[in-house]
Amino acid sequence: MKRPSRISSNLRTSVHHQLNMYALAATAGGIGILPVTQPAAAKIVYTPTKVSIVGPRGFYSLDLNHDGITDFTVFNTTNYNTDQAFWELGAKPAPGNAAIGTIAYRGFPVSLRALPRGVRIGAGARFYHTTGKLASFYVGGGGYSAHGKWVNVSNRYLGLKFQIDGRTHYGWARLTVQVLTNPVRINALLTGYAYETTPNKAIAAGRTHGSVESRAEPSPIPLAKPTQRRASLGLLAMGSSGLSIWRREEQAAVGE
Repeated sequence: MKRPSRISSNLRTSVHHQLNMYALAATAGGIGILPVTQPAAAKIVYTPTKVSIVGPRGFYSLDLNHDGITDFTVFNTTNYNTDQAFWELGAKPAPGNAAIGTIAYRGFPVSLRALPRGVRIGAGARFYHTTGKLASFYVGGGGYSAHGKWVNVSNRYLGLKFQIDGRTHYGWARLTVQVLTNPVRINALLTGYAYETTPNKAIAAGRTHGSVESRAEPSPIPLAKPTQRRASLGLLAMGSSGLSIWRREEQAAVGE
C-alpha cells in the first residue's frame, strides 16, 4: 500500500527537479528575463501662506522651492506725474524664469493670465520671460480705467516656470485681487504657491499634493516565442522522454 505513495512522491520530486533545472537554464541563457526598474517618486511641494501685497511700494519675493533664491518678484506700485496717476500690480521673473501670459498691445507689458483651478501648467503653454502685468488702474485727463486679467478676481492662479540647478520646473501662485476706487488702490492677497519636483513635469493649477510614479523605459530584451516556451516547459516536466521530444523540436526550429 505504501509503494504507490513513494512512487508518486518520487515523481513529484523529479518533476520539481526538472522545472528547477529549466529555470536555471533559462536564467543563464537570458530567456524570459524581464528588466526591473525602480519607480522614481514625483511630488508636489505646496506652501500655504497669507500675505498682503499693498501699494504704493509693495514687493514680495516669491521663492517657490525655498532655496533662498527669489524666483519671481510680485510688486504693487503707484506712480504720479503732473496730471496722471498709475497703479500697477505685476510680476517680474528672475533670469531664466517665466510666467504664462498674452500680448495685449505692441509696446505694452505682457498681460499675465489669471488661470482657473485645474488648468495644465507645462510645456506648450505660452510663457513670457519679461515683466508682466496682473492689474492696473489709470487716472488722468482721459478719465479713469482699470486694465488686466486680474481685476477683481478671487483665487486665480499665476502659471510659473522656473529653474532649479539649470532644469525647468513648473508651479503656480494663487492670488485674490481687488481694484478699488474710493480711494483708488489695488489690494493683492497671496494665499499659497506650489511646484512640481520632477523637472519638465506639468502641474495642474491649484493642485497642492499628490505623487506620481514614473518608470524609465526598459531596454528591450528578446524573449522566446510564447507558444514555444510554454510547450518546452510542459515537455521538460515529463522527464527524460519529454526532454528528447524538446531537443528534436529545438533542432527543427534551428533548421527553419
